[in-house]
Amino acid sequence: MLKRINLKAVLVVFAWAVCLSGLVLLMSFIEREKSTLVCKDVKVIIPGNQNFIERAEVDQILLENGGKLVGREIRNINIQQLETSLRANPFIRFAKVYADMDGIVNVQIRQREPVLRIINTANLDFYVDKEGNKIPVSDNFTANVLIANGLIYEDFGGKVDTLRTRLAKDLYKTASFISSDTLWNNQIEQLYVNQKSEIEMIPRVGNQRVILGNADSLEVKFNNLYVFYKKALPRVGWDTYKTINIKYTNQIIGERSKDSLRTQAVPVVTTPIDSVADSTKNITQDTIKN
Repeated sequence: MLKRINLKAVLVVFAWAVCLSGLVLLMSFIEREKSTLVCKDVKVIIPGNQNFIERAEVDQILLENGGKLVGREIRNINIQQLETSLRANPFIRFAKVYADMDGIVNVQIRQREPVLRIINTANLDFYVDKEGNKIPVSDNFTANVLIANGLIYEDFGGKVDTLRTRLAKDLYKTASFISSDTLWNNQIEQLYVNQKSEIEMIPRVGNQRVILGNADSLEVKFNNLYVFYKKALPRVGWDTYKTINIKYTNQIIGERSKDSLRTQAVPVVTTPIDSVADSTKNITQDTIKN
């Protein structure tokens, strides 16, 4: 007894065969068109407002590694080589090069984004980007980021590299935390490493130094500092303390300006502030409560 032919299955197989055949023909047509396609223009896209690398530098890299592109057949342009040469630039985090069917060679670039500028003990300065990589300073552009100096022994060989020392990693972690928060990004303008290898913060408002210590428990320490700014300093005055020590998570120690031997330990017993992404939201919450 002959089995019934599944007409639906046959139709599905036939449809797939037609689609695949059409796709093969289309790809063949595209390849044939690309084989004779000539580069008409080069379009470079560099998003962002931190221009460590300019269009002229990109054009120079393309010229040195691929020759003159406009007027050449696309098939004779080594796209992979152009991408590799662009990615070798220390200020470029990502580069993609491709040609479209209009004969336009498109170059998409993403620059590295610094969060910190370090000046080490040898007076050598370099940036640290969002990924924690060391990158050189630029002759074209100076990034508006935190500066860290003092007893910093992290070295830099001039090429993109990872951070080596625990202190440099703590500085990067601290700078990343500060830059992600509107309140602290506006308040803290510099990091300094003292003789005890502790991180100190220099604020824009107030003459005191804030001793952070290391980068452990940053959210707790900055919440404690926020409470101290809000509840203690308005009562005694912003210039009362020479230093504010927040390196301990259960108390804040303030050293008065007029008498360096007189200190005051302030236990942190206030109601904890809800964890939020931006400390400026704490100000709004406190204003509503008051």
